[in-house]
Amino acid sequence: MNQLFRKITAIAGLLFLAPAAVAQMNFDAVQIEAIPVSDNIYMLTGAGGNMGLIIGEDGAFLIDDQFAPLTDKITAAIAELTDQSIRFVINTHYHGDHTGGNENLGKAGALIVAHDNVYKRMSAEEFMEDADTPKEALPVVTFTEDVTFHINDEHVHGFHIGDAHTDGDTIIHFKNANVVHMGDIYFSGLFPYIDVDSGGSIDGVITAVNRVLALSNADTKIIPGHGPLSSMDDLKEYRSFLTKLRSKVSQLISEGKTLEEIQEANPTEGYEEWNWEFISSNRIVESVYRDLSGTVN
Repeated sequence: MNQLFRKITAIAGLLFLAPAAVAQMNFDAVQIEAIPVSDNIYMLTGAGGNMGLIIGEDGAFLIDDQFAPLTDKITAAIAELTDQSIRFVINTHYHGDHTGGNENLGKAGALIVAHDNVYKRMSAEEFMEDADTPKEALPVVTFTEDVTFHINDEHVHGFHIGDAHTDGDTIIHFKNANVVHMGDIYFSGLFPYIDVDSGGSIDGVITAVNRVLALSNADTKIIPGHGPLSSMDDLKEYRSFLTKLRSKVSQLISEGKTLEEIQEANPTEGYEEWNWEFISSNRIVESVYRDLSGTVN
């Protein structure tokens, strides 16, 4: 595993801290890197979830915005690519390492867009430790099933598939460029985080992966929520892992095995390299066990 992405994903665990805790973290050493994906589409890395960007004369369109302390670095990196301002931001889901910059960018004039459930989770006290979410951080436009932007000679289609990583995930498909941003539905070369307490489910993740594979080909570029830029073959390997894991855990549950016994059976065998600082083999097994057994908090 590339050490750069291990460092990036280590910081991703900050999404589970309260906003005050994130504010105390030192982001000084974080650098925003723009990785070309197609002629005018980029994957931006820094700390937290991978961002997507399309630029052109219609303005900049940004997918996710990491943490608030990084906004100046993110906008500076974008300014190196275009003199156009950030016109739209679409959030792939509500976690803080993907929405932390919303307030700053909203105040700067960007229109924030997300699935209905992102708005609900960001604005409701029972979902957020910081219930007093600033108005500018909330999505201004929300949708239930899908939304399409016709911008910079591209048809940017955002669509929701049930409960996957959370209950409010959006996949972004750049139809002309043959590029897909999957948010945290897809962790490339890493054990995924399935947020069962926020409506996530392994069946939903598999369904979403199948949907993306159905619209992909050998030339498709896939931007994961975490990990390196990927291909259709990479996503197929991820699906293979998910389906094998689900089958093994389901079978062991049907045999009456406890969580500890299932973890000891090592249903992630062969994928040891996918362990990372926040999601270990035991933790992904626990998430799948809780999902399939119905033991959700």
